[in-house]
Amino acid sequence: MKKMLALVMLAFFAFSSRREIVFGQSEKENAQLATAITSAKISLEMGIMTSEREGKPISAKFEMEDGKLQLSVYSMKGTQFSEVIVDHQTGRILKTEAITSGEDLTSAKQQAQAMATAKSSLRAAAEAAVKANNGFRAVSVMPMLKGGQPMAEITLAKGREFKTVSEKLN
Repeated sequence: MKKMLALVMLAFFAFSSRREIVFGQSEKENAQLATAITSAKISLEMGIMTSEREGKPISAKFEMEDGKLQLSVYSMKGTQFSEVIVDHQTGRILKTEAITSGEDLTSAKQQAQAMATAKSSLRAAAEAAVKANNGFRAVSVMPMLKGGQPMAEITLAKGREFKTVSEKLN
């Protein structure tokens, strides 16, 4: 009985954690993102490549911003951080904004720290994840240190199904 209870609790926490990590938004926002991303002509990987002229990409994601799909790439040039918005239809850079404070700066610093020891790029990690998961497309790629090793967490989508996979960055 104790084993059964432990398994049920473990499954509940794993599902709750996965749901929070994978979605991080309301069900309505996820449904909107799943629908909107199908209209994107530019892949996350292409958006990352485009943003490289603004600095080293340190994270990227499709997101809903004011009800519209947006492709956002955080980049680093020297010690400066920027958010690069890439047009998901044309692949052109729409705008670049400096990241100078708040949660965005905290996140950018953590991402830069993870990328400092990475030997492969976020684009390569996203490409590998997509290749290994037929029919899915990359929605986001976030670097992090796990046990001192650089890893990328890639969220993938296929229709309304989302999942997160990990790729080594060294």
